Amino acid sequence: MDQFITVLQLYWSFLKIGFTSFGGLSMIPLITSEMLGHGWMVASEISDIVAIAEMTPGPLGLNCATFAGLKAAGLIGSAAANLGALTPSFTLCLVGAVFFEKFKRSTIMQKILVGVRPACIAMVIGVICTLSMSNYVTAAGISPVAIIISIVDITLLRFAKLGIPTVIIISAVIGILVYGVLGI
Repeated sequence: MDQFITVLQLYWSFLKIGFTSFGGLSMIPLITSEMLGHGWMVASEISDIVAIAEMTPGPLGLNCATFAGLKAAGLIGSAAANLGALTPSFTLCLVGAVFFEKFKRSTIMQKILVGVRPACIAMVIGVICTLSMSNYVTAAGISPVAIIISIVDITLLRFAKLGIPTVIIISAVIGILVYGVLGI
């Protein structure tokens, strides 16, 4: 019965954290407060969990929830903490989907989307420009090696139908060879 109560408390704690924080580092003080408040961990354990969560792939909040739940109540606690952390996002997405479905035929919604679509395209173009400036332009000017690597990447993706992870690895090897070994 005690473990069941702990599992419910974990869910409730991470539900509160999910609704009141914006993810990432903003969750750490809330997680610390909940873990210490319930006596599930001491400060040094929380510090260790945050460090492990930072090194583990995935969102910091979910990683912390996983490790904190595991420490407090095992696998069931881990699942409960994750569900608590994910419930706010799921709920907001569900509500948004319901409203979108209800109003998607609305002329007002259509007019809003007419404005949103170009804004989204502009944001993507802005990101492309920013990344291009940091990847292709150096202090010496435009990097021909970076442009050649990009052409190779596009060719491998488009015509050789290689997967993105494979192309990333190939690009890394080319970069290491050109910049590291050859020193260009």
